[in-house]
Amino acid sequence: MLTLTPEAKDKLRSLIAAEADPQAGLRVQVVPGGCSGFEYDLSLSAPAEGDEVVEDGDVRVIVDRFSVPYLLGVQLDYEEGFQGAGFLINNPNASAACGCGKSFQA
Repeated sequence: MLTLTPEAKDKLRSLIAAEADPQAGLRVQVVPGGCSGFEYDLSLSAPAEGDEVVEDGDVRVIVDRFSVPYLLGVQLDYEEGFQGAGFLINNPNASAACGCGKSFQA
C-alpha cells in the first residue's frame, strides 16, 4: 500500500518508542478539507477495528478504510531542513495540490 524511506522509518521508530502503548503506530488519514479537497491527518495511535496496518520492520503505519484508495503507492518520507521538519507524503494519486502542499485533489 505505502512505503517508508529510511529517514521516515528512523523518525517513526523514535516517536513510537516514546509512546506508552506498544501497539502504537503512525496513523495516516485522508480527510475532506483544505483548498484542494482533501488533506492528510497524521497522529500516533493504536489500530482500531477495520484499519489496515502496514508493518515495516519495527515500525507500524495505520490506515483507515476510507483512506486506503487515496494512499495506494504513497511514499512517506521525513525531512529536516531550514524551514522546519516533518513527514512528506509523495502521492502518485494526487492530480493537483495546493500551493501550501497540505491538501490535494485525487
